[in-house]
Amino acid sequence: MSKLNSDLLSQAVDDILAFSAGETVHLNGDEVKGKKRNFNETIELQIALKNYDPQKDKRFSGTFKLPTIPRPNMKICVLGNAVHCEMAEKEGFEFMTVDDLKKFNKNKKVIKKFAKKYDAFLASDTLIKQIPRLLGPGLNKAGKFPTLVTSNDSLTDKADQVRATIKFQMKKVMCLNVAIGHVGLDKQQIVVNTQLAANFLASLLKKNWQNIKVLHVMQALQRLTVTPTQALWKLLRPSTLLTV
Repeated sequence: MSKLNSDLLSQAVDDILAFSAGETVHLNGDEVKGKKRNFNETIELQIALKNYDPQKDKRFSGTFKLPTIPRPNMKICVLGNAVHCEMAEKEGFEFMTVDDLKKFNKNKKVIKKFAKKYDAFLASDTLIKQIPRLLGPGLNKAGKFPTLVTSNDSLTDKADQVRATIKFQMKKVMCLNVAIGHVGLDKQQIVVNTQLAANFLASLLKKNWQNIKVLHVMQALQRLTVTPTQALWKLLRPSTLLTV
């Protein structure tokens, strides 16, 4: 069961969408004019944990498919066999053949640059086992090891599945963040994505919601602070982000 305050979350999303549309919102008693941009800014959920020791406690990792794609413009590259490369060309995806990958000659710098160019990768089932041999651990280190596609899969459907999937992974820091929407979505879509993402993270933690210190719903020039147990929220200027 979610510990998020639904009224608080609803008001937060209203303010984020209003601000992104160039409307005026109230900030600590002041009126602040929003700024409309020429692109759909991503909205992220950032979570600070408590009573968790990354050195001693088991590090968790989990993925969850959101009902609404939070980042529709994710750049995806297909590492494919002849059939999938032909499909990729028809469906508008960038793609690489085995011969293209061999040209990297296992050069770490080139592979690192290649990994940074894309947000995610798809790979043919007949090719995916060759990826470590062709590219080494580069894609894995970047957290972008390819998602498998079979001859029966639609590349577009598979890409949408990747775009809708978020990942929580505990590393050395006590803060996590994932994309949960963008300002071009409807309010309810953002609210539902946020609730589901927060609930899923809580299910991964050893003491569930008791391990969550605070959650932030963030958009480029805004930040909303939501605690699971308190009806408290604030919008913060960029210059005050570090004061939370």
